Order: sequence, then structure tokens, then C-alpha cells
Amino acid sequence: MKQEYDLSTMKSRPNPYADKLKREITIETEESVIEYFRKIAQKRNTSYQELISSYLKECMNSNRELSHQG
Repeated sequence: MKQEYDLSTMKSRPNPYADKLKREITIETEESVIEYFRKIAQKRNTSYQELISSYLKECMNSNRELSHQG
């Protein structure tokens, strides 16, 4: 293996799995829910969309059930 590689000559190519990693969706929710996640996201220096996605993933991984339907 070489000590050093010249990466400037490499050709980039798209990740073939990138479209399977995340999927854009549209959901309807109250403005208060969006504002709640926006405030938290701002404190954590992330986007509210990423925060909501992380929260939903955490719920999924822990098999969390809804306490009420609403």
C-alpha cells in the first residue's frame, strides 16, 4: 500500500445506496409540534427534520407504543 495517494485525480461517483438511506415524505401536523421540534433542534444545532427522524427511529428501535391516538 502506498504511503500517500493523490485523491485529486480520483473520479467521483454517486453512492448507489444513497436513495435507500432516507426517503422524503410529507406529513400533516400541528404548527405547535413543528415549533417544539424547531426549538429543540436549534439548541442541538441540527435540523428539526433530522430531530423528528431521530425521535421516530428511537421509538421504532424501542418498540414504543402510543399512549393515545390522536
